[in-house]
Formats: sequence, C-alpha cells, structure tokens
Amino acid sequence: MNIYIESSALLAWLLREPDAARVESIIDAADNVVTSDLALIECDRAIHRQTALGRLSAEAGARLAADLASQEASWTVLEFTAKIIERARQPFPDEPIRSLDALHVAFALQAKKDQSDVALLTLDDRIKRVGKSLGLAILPL
Repeated sequence: MNIYIESSALLAWLLREPDAARVESIIDAADNVVTSDLALIECDRAIHRQTALGRLSAEAGARLAADLASQEASWTVLEFTAKIIERARQPFPDEPIRSLDALHVAFALQAKKDQSDVALLTLDDRIKRVGKSLGLAILPL
C-alpha cells in the first residue's frame, strides 16, 4: 500500500495527538509514503507556532523538527508544479473546499497518477469527502 499523507494526519502523528497511534500504524504499514512540500511547510509552521505560543519548549520544537526531517528523508516529497496549482484552482466535487485543502487533494491526485494504488491519509473531513468523490481511497477508514 502507498499513501499520500496530508498535514492533518501528519500533525496528529508528529504532535502525538489522539489519532497519532492510528496514523503511525498506517505509516508503518505503507510500502511508500508520499507527502508534499505543502504538508511539510504546514508542519514546520505548526511547530514554530506552538513554540512561539509557549506550548512547546524550544528543545521540544527542535526535536519535533528533527523527527520530521528524519522521516521525510525516506518519503517521496512532491513539489509544487504548474499541474498541481492548475488542478487546485479548478472546481472540485462537493464544494466548498479551502485553498490549502484543494492543494492537498491535487497533490494526492498527482501521487495516484504516479503510483496507481495510493490512498489518501487524512483526518480532515472536507478532504476525505472531496477525495472520496474523486475516487481516492481514504485512510483511516
């Protein structure tokens, strides 16, 4: 199984939120993990935000950033391309969908084109709804 992991699931795993164990088991079982520059930016920004707000110490924030970088090294990271941006700018089934969510769905569709058996790993209900309507397999079930 190959997965595209977007930021809601990635942040749950990284920040050890309630769904972290479930997300981690899916990541561990995956043959290939695909994510995007967008997801990584969102995770880094969340770490910076949590540190600035005093919810994470500087040391904890640095540890999380290092954990993310370590994992990312073994994943396929999709970059922004004109095709991704163009797809995100188009209508989606089951609108409305926010801009960043549309970009994640566009990245997941690209991952599916690159590797046909890609499931979208997300905890975001809007992304689940739109991804499913576009024929993407959704995890967790």
